[in-house]
Parts: sequence; structure tokens; C-alpha cells
Amino acid sequence: MTDSNALLLQTLRGEKTHRPPLWFMRQAGRILPNYNHLKQQYSFKELMEQPQLAAQVTLMPIEDLHVDAAILFSDILVIPQAMGMTLEFPESGPVFSNPLMKYTNPHSILKPDADKLSYIYSVIDAITATKPNHIPLIGFCGSPFTVLLYMLQGLHGKSDFPDAIQYIYSNQKTVAILLEQITELSIEYMQQQINHGIDVFQLFDTHAGLIPFELYKTLILPHVEHMCTKARQLNTPFIYFPKGIGVGISYITPHYCDFLSIDWQTPLHIARKIVHKSIGLQGNIDPRILYASEQEISHHLEYYREFGKHNYNWICNLGHGFMPGLDYNKALHLVKTLQEFDWQRY
Repeated sequence: MTDSNALLLQTLRGEKTHRPPLWFMRQAGRILPNYNHLKQQYSFKELMEQPQLAAQVTLMPIEDLHVDAAILFSDILVIPQAMGMTLEFPESGPVFSNPLMKYTNPHSILKPDADKLSYIYSVIDAITATKPNHIPLIGFCGSPFTVLLYMLQGLHGKSDFPDAIQYIYSNQKTVAILLEQITELSIEYMQQQINHGIDVFQLFDTHAGLIPFELYKTLILPHVEHMCTKARQLNTPFIYFPKGIGVGISYITPHYCDFLSIDWQTPLHIARKIVHKSIGLQGNIDPRILYASEQEISHHLEYYREFGKHNYNWICNLGHGFMPGLDYNKALHLVKTLQEFDWQRY
């Protein structure tokens, strides 16, 4: 059982705290020396699927980065796998051997099987059995839109998914069916994560900005609202990260989330002006600042100290995940600077 006075949980409830809580997307892996050492012994698939290993990686940032929350070590593409798609994890990135674009009626070949996700609940059980009580566990899944892009195109390859986007415009009725299928299984997955002990849920829509917001609003936001409603029915805070939607954040209402994660393209003080006042904010620090010197990092963070001084409903995070090749010591410097700031909140 997580302590209800954990910094992240207090902030999510709208309570005043002495400083903002701090965690990072992609914090379990990539830049951590201990993770890279472990990766020399096990494949990504093994690390993700073996409960004790996945729990170890999930909790590694608590000790190595001194963050205020853990996020489940998993992948957004477990949903397509549970729907019958075959996924490989070569070094170049995930690849589906049977992308849906190959099929005339792709929705008919999908065979959703929620039992294929049961190993992840064993991971959550292992995490909750060993994590510190003051550290909340964040669960997650990919948004139906981002997940669909991978399912359609088969591989990341080009970051703007041109083939999948073309398919979406050309086959909107089929796409609507696919999105319903993905959402239905994602909701069951989310509910099971909650039942097994996660404290917070985040929906990642990494590629939300690849279509115009007007289309996104019609095609995707109803599914986000549905997921948020289901999370609230289980008394679980819901964080939503629609990367790249720009001024579209001004249309996000409390129907869609409790906290909205902001990418680095929109200044945080502007986001606060245009996002619904009852929605908390998360993130916005440009992860690429960690390529700069420690002095430049400290200077950059002064902006966030000033923002956090006046905004209690803000979770400190990056505007996306850690970039490959970042210096672990720079991340430590970022954490130490943020945690030792005089936030002048009291």
C-alpha cells in the first residue's frame, strides 16, 4: 500500500506541497549504468516479461536517480501483441511481421486475448511487494492512435508514419473499428493494472501531432474520454500526454484527464494560461537540455523554479523521455538542482 502522503499523490489531489514531485518518462533504462549492465545479460523481452527482472528495472531509478515515483517497465506495443500481432524487438526498434495495412479487412484478423497480458500483472505484483511505501507506481499504455500507427505500418522506420497516415485518411470506417478494438482492450488492461496496485495511470500519445487537431478531436478524443472515465470509476488519477498537438491543449477539458503532460514546444506559462484551470500540468522540460553543461542546465531550470513557486498543481517531468546517449551524471544534476531549489512555497 502506497503512503497517501506521497508527494506525487498529494499533488494529484490538489494539495500544497513544499516542492513539486519529480519523475521522468523513460527513466527506467537508457541512461542508467545499472540498466545497461543488466541489458548485457538479458534481452529487452526478458527484462520486460520476467516479473523479478521487470520489477528490478522499474524500481532502479528510485535508487539511481532519487525520483519521487516509479513507472512500470513495459512497452506500449503489448496491446497489439495481445491482439494477435507478432512483434520482434531488434536493436533498430520494434517490428511487426504482419502489419495491418496488408489486409483488406484488418479488424477481422485481430483476436484480442486479455490473458496474454497477465504476465504484466505479475510484474506489478512483484513491484508492489518490494517498492518503498512512499513511492507511487505509475501504470500506462499507449493511446489507441499511437498504437494504431505501429499496427498499420508495421515498424517505426520513419517517425512520421507516412504510410499509416495515408491509410487513416483513405480508410476511415475501418480505422474507426480498429480504434474501438484497441480502446476496448486498453481499458481492460488499465483496469487490471489498477486492480493489481498501480496508483496513477498515464496515457501516452507520442504521435498525437501527426494529424490536424480537428481530425484528432473527432477521431481520438472520444476514446481518451472513455478511458479517463473508466479510470475515475476506480478512483485512479489519469494523466494524458498528447505530444505535439500545439494549441490543441486549449481544447482539453476535465473530461479527458486530471493532469495534462506538456511537451517542450509550448512554454509552460503559456500552457497554464490556455489549459482548463482545473487540470494540473506535468512536464515541459526539454530533454535535450541535458546535452548542455551543468551550469547551463541549472540556468535553464530557474524558469521552472519560478513557475513552480506559483503553481502547486504541476508535476516536474520532461517534455518527452530521456534521449539516447545522455550523460547519467547530467540527469543526476538535474534532479539534485530541482530537489534542492528553494521553491518559496510556504
